[in-house]
Amino acid sequence: MPSGRRVLVVDADTACAASLVTQLRRHGHDAFGVRRGEAALRAHEDADLVLLDPELPDLDGLEVCRAIRSVSRVPVIIVTARASELDCVLGLQAGADDYVAKPYGLRELMARIEAVMRRAEWQPAAREIRHGRLHIDVGSREVLVDGEEVALTRKEFDLLCLLASHPDTVIPRKQLLQQVWGDSWSRRTVDTHVSSLRGKLGDSGWIVTVRGVGFMLGNP
Repeated sequence: MPSGRRVLVVDADTACAASLVTQLRRHGHDAFGVRRGEAALRAHEDADLVLLDPELPDLDGLEVCRAIRSVSRVPVIIVTARASELDCVLGLQAGADDYVAKPYGLRELMARIEAVMRRAEWQPAAREIRHGRLHIDVGSREVLVDGEEVALTRKEFDLLCLLASHPDTVIPRKQLLQQVWGDSWSRRTVDTHVSSLRGKLGDSGWIVTVRGVGFMLGNP
């Protein structure tokens, strides 16, 4: 299996999560864990894969899965002691890519991770967006400015892609929140990501603020 995946383990059982994170790291992955749903909703955007136990102390795990799926294509595997057919069906209906029942064999889990990642990476060629010196490959999620690659988080890319898909159009702040974050975040979230994007793109002119309305893509 290719190494270097960034794997988010969401499990309220600290000992279980720590053990799985250790095993994943031994297999060459950059694994990290959180134990609450709110933390998972913040952390998934920088993960290549999410392993989710739905038994969480703050939020219903299936709702967490649905929320992630509404804003991201990151693969999600539910890993849980709930082993009934109904639980499996509900997990898949919530948007999970696979369902693994505890206790499981590590080899089985690794094989399922590999299979899910293969399916996720098998995507048809997607369109490209060119806007002056900016080039966005939607399929590979690659961004170039003057031919130089710009490393963005998932949400930064989604925000930039949305703005670039509607050139010369002001996108209201509320629409950005709904389409990129699922309307579950604060207004400050947009401002923070816009500021970060401007810095990474190398010029504040790439994203223009229209006071009282929203943002639009610029062309510095």
